[in-house]
Order: sequence, then structure tokens, then C-alpha cells
Amino acid sequence: MTSSTTPTPANTTGPDGTALVYTGGTRPGPGDTLCVYADLRCPFCKRVERGLGAVMEELAAEGRLTLEYHFATFIDEAAGGTGSLRALSAVGAASDIGPTESLRYIRALYASQPAEDHDLFAETDALLRIAEEVDGLRGPRFDRQVTEGAYLPWARRVADAFKASGVTGTPTVLFNGRPVSVISPMGYAVTREAFLAELE
Repeated sequence: MTSSTTPTPANTTGPDGTALVYTGGTRPGPGDTLCVYADLRCPFCKRVERGLGAVMEELAAEGRLTLEYHFATFIDEAAGGTGSLRALSAVGAASDIGPTESLRYIRALYASQPAEDHDLFAETDALLRIAEEVDGLRGPRFDRQVTEGAYLPWARRVADAFKASGVTGTPTVLFNGRPVSVISPMGYAVTREAFLAELE
């Protein structure tokens, strides 16, 4: 239950449901939470998701932690456009279908991420086309919500919550509130082994 009068997707948590939550269908671990702060148009966030996204999903699916995503729309403001916001709204629609579908859609969006100066995600057709890569996602409900921008008000709340969080950049990952290094000095995702070592 949220205080907002605008719709909130399923599988969310926190005040006004501004964080997407994934536990892999299992009971969460012993209070451990991995929070990922990201922008769907951020190229470094793409590198983290492609390098470590499956590892994070695996940890949540094993019940070792709860995975939370907190999204920003920095790139919309810096490069212009509305792609971060509209893609986030579509992720909300995916979360209504299921937490796994939402996670896989996030991954598909990153895989199709354009250059920062190309506002591809502002295009409804592109968001729907990318959704075809996720089994079970496309359908009348999802398509309608994306086309109508049903979760745009929620996406704006998510972006506002990010700004209020104190996190100043993306990607940022916190394990039980403690910063975790996910980008190497070379600008790429750290290895699986290095990442897991930071969670011990």
C-alpha cells in the first residue's frame, strides 16, 4: 500500500513502491539486501548488468539476498529526451507480469541500449519490440500499459526517490548499505569472483 493515488506496479517495495524487488520466488536470505542504483540509458550500468546481472539474479534465486533496483533518469536530463523515464515505465509494466520477467526485460533493455545521444527508449515501438525477447512478457495487458504510459507517474516517483536517496551517480551498488565496487579501473564490470568476495 502506498500513499500515492497513482498506480504502483506489483513486486515493488519501499515508500510509494519506488524500488523493484526480486527474490527469485524464494524466501529472502537473512536480511541481506543488494541495492542497485542505475539508469537504463547509462552505458556503465549496461556494463555492470551484462557482467554481473546474472550473478545478482542467481544470488537472489538461491535465497542468499533480496535484490532491489532503484532507477534514475539522469541521462534524460543530461542528454535530452525521455527514454530513461519511458523505459522505466515499461519496466513497471513488466513487473506486473512477474519479477523474473521484469528482471529479464531490464537485461534486454541494456542489451539494446543505444548511444546516449539516441533517445531510442522514448519510442513505444522499440520498447515493445525489445519485450519480444522476454518469454511471456508481450500480451494485451503489458502492451496496453506501455502504449498508454500507465506507469509514467510511478516512474517519476522512482526518479524523485533516487534524487532524495543521497546516491549521486550510477551505477552504485550497496550491500546492506555498504558500497560495493562493481566497475574496474578500466571502466568495465569487475569479475564474478571479485564481486562475490565483496559480499562476504
